[in-house]
Amino acid sequence: MDASDPGSRSRPALVLVHGTRMSAAQWEPYRPLLPDVELVTVDLPGHGRRVGEDFTAQAALATIGHAVRRARDAAGGTPPVLCGHSLGGYLAMMWADQHPGQLGGLVLLGATADPRSRLAGVYRGFARVLPLVGPDRMARAVNAVMRVLGARGEHARLLPDGAAYASLPAAWELVMSGAGPQLLTSVDVPVTLVNGQFDQMRLHVDRYAAACRQVRVVTVPRASHLLPATHPEQVADALRRAWEQSWSG
Repeated sequence: MDASDPGSRSRPALVLVHGTRMSAAQWEPYRPLLPDVELVTVDLPGHGRRVGEDFTAQAALATIGHAVRRARDAAGGTPPVLCGHSLGGYLAMMWADQHPGQLGGLVLLGATADPRSRLAGVYRGFARVLPLVGPDRMARAVNAVMRVLGARGEHARLLPDGAAYASLPAAWELVMSGAGPQLLTSVDVPVTLVNGQFDQMRLHVDRYAAACRQVRVVTVPRASHLLPATHPEQVADALRRAWEQSWSG
């Protein structure tokens, strides 16, 4: 349903921000899973329909801000829940920190590793190796792993090609220089931290939980960092509970 449809005015709204390499298409399979929610999705700079655009902090955060305004209008003025996966989760917490009072809730999927930890070196190393391997070859390898881990049907069909890697170094550098659990101390709405049991980005979930004023921690059994594609029902359930809490409050 279009967010401008008057019939959607009484529906709660959820803004969904994709992870690195992915796009708004990542969330299309969630529409039938969450039929009672107005889903507002975005393409970050350098991703999806915006491949070729430079990824910058200003452009990425402005994209989220525009989506939040659309979602609030779709819900008749009620603040939406903002959810991001991986890169999208770190950007979501940055936006929430800078815009108090504009959200009904915040959901972070696979975004609870502290960028200030040694893990940052691993991701910087990956960014340095990428030009040597080549984006198309890397995309084929990563997509094959996602299928082995459980991406099926529409989730598998929507996996991106090598063009999505161009913005990766700039995006990860922003996360490593500007994100972290300290951003959640200013967030004045309920926060849900969702991770796969085997997700490396779950490493510092306790730090993030400790920084929140109101928090719910969800660990999806046998899931990895790719849980939005491999465990959509469990992710949809966590999202549903987040907007139900926001809507009832």
